[in-house]
Amino acid sequence: MNDGLILYVPGSVLILALLIKAPTLRRNWDQPLMRAVCTLLVVGCLVMFLASPPTIAAVNRLTGITNFSAPLVYAVLTAFSGSCVVLVLHWGGGPPAVVRRATRLTSAVFGAVALLIVLLFVMGDAPVERLRDLDTYYATTPWLREMIVCYLLAHMAGSSALTVLCWKWLLRADPSLRPLRTGLALIVLGGVADLGYLAAKWAAVGARWAGRDWDGLSTYAAPPLAASAALLVGAGFIVPLVGGSEAWRDYSRYRRLRPLWKALRGFASPSVRTVPLTWWSPIGIRLIHRESVIDDGILALGCWFDPGVRCAAYEAARAQGMDGPRASLVADAAMLAAAVRRREAAEIAGCVGEHRKDADQGPPDPYRLDSTPLAALAREFRSSPIVAAVRSGHDGHDGHGK
Repeated sequence: MNDGLILYVPGSVLILALLIKAPTLRRNWDQPLMRAVCTLLVVGCLVMFLASPPTIAAVNRLTGITNFSAPLVYAVLTAFSGSCVVLVLHWGGGPPAVVRRATRLTSAVFGAVALLIVLLFVMGDAPVERLRDLDTYYATTPWLREMIVCYLLAHMAGSSALTVLCWKWLLRADPSLRPLRTGLALIVLGGVADLGYLAAKWAAVGARWAGRDWDGLSTYAAPPLAASAALLVGAGFIVPLVGGSEAWRDYSRYRRLRPLWKALRGFASPSVRTVPLTWWSPIGIRLIHRESVIDDGILALGCWFDPGVRCAAYEAARAQGMDGPRASLVADAAMLAAAVRRREAAEIAGCVGEHRKDADQGPPDPYRLDSTPLAALAREFRSSPIVAAVRSGHDGHDGHGK
């Protein structure tokens, strides 16, 4: 069982990708692209599980035919390669009628190759069971040699098509679509690993034809490359599905708000700050709670805002070449950082109540930070050098309130 984990684990990842995709498939079964993606995942799962040595031995034993798994695995792998090409056709777009004809032609060609693989196995002679090195052991055997070449050529065509298309799509994809770009990058990396698998197989088989022994490339180097390829491709399909979901967006926002929440939670009222949350609380509830704590902390610091700090930070940001909206974000974050610093200093000095009384008699604060996008404000609060200077008291402006 242990020697099968190298392929069972990536096969399980592909199953996970399929399960995540299942609800969308159920809703959009009429879309050919959706069916193509799911077909690729299903066939990929079969390849990983059927190609594992324990499964190979079990299938051979159950059928009573020595090396019966060889044409089975090669045929399924050829179907996977065809699924890659079909997916490329649907991703490439074009007139639906043209795509349908190309899909039918591709299915027919790869289906014929799969049947040819079975026929060549029947015509050949493979009396010795080989669980891990059948490619090289029978590389010079008539008919089996041609069977091996057929599956390698078909697999190379499918893997190359998928890798090249995803690379081109990655170069054109909008940078703001991070889950999609990450998924495409993972598929490209998986394709590169798969091409490495093919290179190892071709080198080992070619060496046999030349009378040399490079079997280690096929037996030991190729399987980890195939497993890595399956893991990366499976993850590449999972990331856009999970990354584009509402739960993932909530989690990303929740994580980005941490700098503000950490700085302001001490100023929020106890009724907001101490809302009970359990470890199983939904991420949406946690996000609302974190936003409430931040909003309440900003409200508590309203009387500590210094417009002078904001103006100085805005001018500094503009001098660094930032546009108006970005400079305003930096300025708001700087004024908030200064308010946090001065409020903490006042608490240490014991004059918070006195400052609040003075602030109540003054004009209302003209800046409403609660109208600023909190995620963008948190980013500048954490990473801006201008805000860091204000937080450390090196901003050159040390106002004392309104």
